[in-house]
Amino acid sequence: MSENNIVDKVAQKFVELYGNKPLVVKSPGRINIIGEHTDYNEGFVLPASIDKAAYLAISLRNDDEIHLRAEDLNETFSISLNDLKPVNDVSWPNYILGPVAQFQNKGIELKGFNAILTSDVPIGAGLSSSAAVECATVFALNELLRTNFDRLEMVKMAQKAEHEYAGVMCGIMDQFASMMGKKDHVIKLDCRSFEYAYFPFKLEGIKILLLDTNVKHSLASSEYNTRRKECNQAVMWIKEFEPNVHSLRDVTEAMLDKYVLPKDKIIDKRSRFIVQEINRLLKGCEDLQRGDIYSLGKKMFETHDGLSKMYEVSCKELDYLVDFVRNKNAVIGARMMGGGFGGCVINVVNETEIDKLIEAIKPAYEHEMKLPLTYYVASIENGTEILSY
Repeated sequence: MSENNIVDKVAQKFVELYGNKPLVVKSPGRINIIGEHTDYNEGFVLPASIDKAAYLAISLRNDDEIHLRAEDLNETFSISLNDLKPVNDVSWPNYILGPVAQFQNKGIELKGFNAILTSDVPIGAGLSSSAAVECATVFALNELLRTNFDRLEMVKMAQKAEHEYAGVMCGIMDQFASMMGKKDHVIKLDCRSFEYAYFPFKLEGIKILLLDTNVKHSLASSEYNTRRKECNQAVMWIKEFEPNVHSLRDVTEAMLDKYVLPKDKIIDKRSRFIVQEINRLLKGCEDLQRGDIYSLGKKMFETHDGLSKMYEVSCKELDYLVDFVRNKNAVIGARMMGGGFGGCVINVVNETEIDKLIEAIKPAYEHEMKLPLTYYVASIENGTEILSY
């Protein structure tokens, strides 16, 4: 369904239910081209917002009640501002209530509101559907309440909402990419200082193809915490001799050779991947400045190999999809995207070859892995914005 159709449909439903015309805000899902597991090591990431988004139709009420409807789930939820707290028995309202709480925490006088949520960001595919809803809510309330927060402040509010109401201690990347995205550009984001710069990613005839393994291994959260500990351990060992080192962002491979490798080969392997990945991202930005997408594509394959063999957060399904496209001319670059042990492979592909590629890869994957393969074609679009008022 086109964006105009989605907006018309949700606005019409809103008028039917609540009798007045809503503000409609759109906030997109995101991809990350390169820079994985670098965020919590104070490195860089290279995300972009995509043409799959959450749409929130909303208007203020004259009382303190919040009335919500999730159009795609055909579910409703109501709560009073006085009773605001995370909901345990159903999760989707928390992505709207969490942002409301952030305004409350800042001492802003709130009003109740009516809202309808609809989204075409696939859930569970690692495209940050929750961040899209949080950013849409913060942005809409900022507009309706005339609170004049800038975008960076709204990003931080949306991230805090995820921490406090969804219970996920995420980094800043998902909300940042959703809120700050720019059409045909990726964002080089410094996860230490929050400084950022846009790099052009307007490539004629090139699309992003996301291949969803439909796998979610239970290892993901426990191994994620283990990797964080392993990275921190490397930093502690180096810091004894190099007091200016605060995270793997400050570490060189020579430091790893000297202070980490002699102590523990696994911790060396984990932290070496991060040091290499941060450097790879910086060089990838140079590729983009030169318009050299093929060099960036090679780096994406290198990132996957590092995530699979050094950081060991891949799985056979992800590896299968990357290996399948590795020597195909249609595919410029591919890698697993996200925390690992399932989720999506991101591919940068020649647009004319997508159908032929899907025709080959879908039956092969489904036969080999005994799982369905879902795919999405994405383009890079603007971040959070008002569509109608």
